[in-house]
Amino acid sequence: MIATNNMTDEEFERHTFALLQREVGLDGLARFLRLNRAGAGDYTRDRHGWLEGVTIQEIMAEVESRCGPTT
Repeated sequence: MIATNNMTDEEFERHTFALLQREVGLDGLARFLRLNRAGAGDYTRDRHGWLEGVTIQEIMAEVESRCGPTT
């Protein structure tokens, strides 16, 4: 195993891409990158739109309906 704690972020990224390509092939690496790269848009702005007018009580009621009562 190669020690990664002394690698720069760029070296670490190259190293992990090489590992992924070795393990899952070039097509698998391409799929991984497609699924895990930052997408377009502004999540923070969109989240404010989704949650506009929602109260903490409504959020907790939704959580409890899915997971049971919180304590």
